[in-house]
Amino acid sequence: MVTYLDGRFVEDEGATISVRARGLNYGIGCFGGIRGYLADDGKQVYVFRLEQHVARLDASARMLRLSLTVAPARLKEIVVELLRRNDVHHDVYVRPMVFSGSTELSPVLKLEDASLTVYCLPLKRYIDKEAINVCVSSWRRVADNAIPARAKPTAAYLNSALARREATDNGYDEAILLTESGSVSEGSAEHIFIVRDGELVSPPSTEDNLDGITRRSIIAMATEDLGLKVKERVIGRTELYVAEEIFLCGTGAEVTPVASVDRRILGNGKPGPITQRVKQHFDNVVHGRVDHRKGWLTPVWE
Repeated sequence: MVTYLDGRFVEDEGATISVRARGLNYGIGCFGGIRGYLADDGKQVYVFRLEQHVARLDASARMLRLSLTVAPARLKEIVVELLRRNDVHHDVYVRPMVFSGSTELSPVLKLEDASLTVYCLPLKRYIDKEAINVCVSSWRRVADNAIPARAKPTAAYLNSALARREATDNGYDEAILLTESGSVSEGSAEHIFIVRDGELVSPPSTEDNLDGITRRSIIAMATEDLGLKVKERVIGRTELYVAEEIFLCGTGAEVTPVASVDRRILGNGKPGPITQRVKQHFDNVVHGRVDHRKGWLTPVWE
């Protein structure tokens, strides 16, 4: 496949960096996760909320004193061109990443050291189960004042990896992380929604989690399209045990129902009715079946 790296489209094997790069040695960088979906005609591919993903990556780079290295409008063009060069006519995942390419020893953030790469890969289901079993991790979500979660920094995903490894070692599919104060933050790489008294509830992005584009999209779809009530508020750990329904969401996870938390079964252990409605509507939107949401989609093929 073809990858973009610092101004050039190259074969994957040519997209290399030095083992001395600060981005590798210290996790100095930030990234985005973008999905494209094959339309029902079997030819067109729709990229979901490309402009918002590019804007967030630009803001993340500036937050970390790095640089996107190209204008946001140009990065959108690069993403579409990358998919065309790889002749993508399938569901696809796109990863743009800004990182420090400097080979100097110390962990320093400098605008002029920034490198930009974009690659893609085929991706169907990220979590291939009807519903998953999760646990509350013993690892706490790293605080935004320590490593800014809203910047989607590469270094912070060691925190995610530790939580997910703990979960899988103990027979679970995924982990839920709490903040240092003990409230619910998010999954290892997903946002969380619970259903209480028929309403959707989700922790705000101030709870040490990413300002999620999928999460914000689901809030808009739930309230504006489905007529559901949504509250953004702090969620206590024990609320997870008594929730009527829970689902995780994100670029990779899309809408993933939760069957149990810490071996406490939710409902009948199957996706609940509200979760199913949100999941189906999300699927319809990203595949271009909802006319008034087509503004969220960027077609790859003219």
